Amino acid sequence: MLSMAIQAGASLVAILLLAWIAARLRLGGDVRIRDEDHARQLAGEAVDGFEPVALTLDRARIGAMLRDAQGRVMVLRRNGSHFAARLLTDHSGVRLDRNLLTVSTGERRFGSVTLDLGAAAQEWAASLRHLKAGDAR
Repeated sequence: MLSMAIQAGASLVAILLLAWIAARLRLGGDVRIRDEDHARQLAGEAVDGFEPVALTLDRARIGAMLRDAQGRVMVLRRNGSHFAARLLTDHSGVRLDRNLLTVSTGERRFGSVTLDLGAAAQEWAASLRHLKAGDAR
C-alpha cells in the first residue's frame, strides 16, 4: 500500500514537472491570428508572393479569408500550434450558413474549416462564385 502511494506521488511530481517545463518553453497554448498584419505575414509565408488586398478574420481569430490583386483566394486556418493555408481553385466546397462560411478544399490533409466571418461571410461566399472547377488562378 505504501509503495503504491509512493508511486502515485512520484507520478504526480513527474507530471507537474513536465507541465512546468512545457510552460517555460511556451509549448502548446492557444494560438490565434493577432491582427490583419499577422494574417498577411502568414499568407506570405504560405505562398511566396501572395500579398492580400482584401482579408477578413474569423471572429475567434483561428482562420481568415484573403484575396490578392490577381484574384487568387486563400483560406488560412489553425492547425495545431501553426497555421495552414490553401489557395482555392473552385467554389464547390464552400457553404454559407448565416455568418458562418465553411470551406472544404477536398484535400484530406487540410480538411474543412468553418469560419465565423460575421456579415462578411455573405460577401465572401458571393465573391467566390467566380472560381470555377479547374481554374488555374
